Amino acid sequence: MSFCYLFPIITPTTCSYFQLYKFRHFVSPTAISSSSSSVRERERERKSAMATLKVPVNVPAPEEDAEQLRKAFVGLGTDEETIVKILAHRNAAQRRLIHEAYAAAYGEDLLKGLEKELSGDFLRALVVWTVDPAERDARLANEATKMLTASNFVLMEIGCTRPSYHLFKVRETYHLLYKKSLEEDVAHHTSGDFRKLLVPLVSAFRYEGDETNMTLAKSEAKILHEKISGKTYGDEEIIRILTTRSKAQLNATLNHYNDQFGNAITKDLKSDPNDEYLRFLRATIKCLTCPERYFEKVLRLAIKGTGTDENALTRVVVTQAEVNLQRIKEEYLKRNSIPLEQAIAGDTSGDYKKVLVALVGKEEA
Repeated sequence: MSFCYLFPIITPTTCSYFQLYKFRHFVSPTAISSSSSSVRERERERKSAMATLKVPVNVPAPEEDAEQLRKAFVGLGTDEETIVKILAHRNAAQRRLIHEAYAAAYGEDLLKGLEKELSGDFLRALVVWTVDPAERDARLANEATKMLTASNFVLMEIGCTRPSYHLFKVRETYHLLYKKSLEEDVAHHTSGDFRKLLVPLVSAFRYEGDETNMTLAKSEAKILHEKISGKTYGDEEIIRILTTRSKAQLNATLNHYNDQFGNAITKDLKSDPNDEYLRFLRATIKCLTCPERYFEKVLRLAIKGTGTDENALTRVVVTQAEVNLQRIKEEYLKRNSIPLEQAIAGDTSGDYKKVLVALVGKEEA
């Protein structure tokens, strides 16, 4: 399978050494570094605009936060209110500094302190929230490969919705934590078409910019239509397009698909409502191209289903609070005619409710 669609491979046999010299200097390491930094900066700005996390204007020093947390742990009874007030209102960089300050001052990992004092869904929400985001995703992915907690959908979420640099960091962290690769575990714990799609999804390093190739979009829309019409849903061409193209390019391709063939691709993938892989493929496409709609559905099912799915509810709120939860909230309100924080407050209770509602961006609901 070749991925060289837009540019030929340049070798001394296909161009002069002078042309090679110009090519190498045109794409200089400095230019690549500058471009990468620019992409990451735009990503940070986008995430900030769509985040629901509320950080106070004047944030105490991490040493002060660490001291207040220690007092909340060791006083007469646990002071859950202080724990939520601090941890649910600090961004990832600030939480990392609190971690370091707590360990330096008390010789104990902050997570150990939480585990000693808290329990249940409240503990899980705070632990998953408090760890570094790359470590969080590495741990969620590892949990998703275990027999009793296996979830192809969690693996797919991580592969589809995390920026390329973050996903690279997740793989690196996974390797450090578990002494094996994420791809290795995903391949071992999945099979068939699920494996064919998931392994390249979690190992992807997509272009993150907005540029698109409309000629390519049109030709790949035709490829997708041919494979889907032939019911070869696990075909390597479908896998290649979904796992290598940028989000902008995929959206352009799927818009062409709709325009050329009169149906959204997800509608054409509903030929067998009972086919689990087709359901998964539709969810993957939605997750790649419109993550707020995907996560809205996950939240709706978690809240409105028979009994609350606390793991799904926690996972979406915690992983998206600094990323895209504002847009997910807007989608939830449009779809359900009720604010997300109100829905969460009506379906949860106690300190677990308080931390989720705080992360959604409202103290009272």
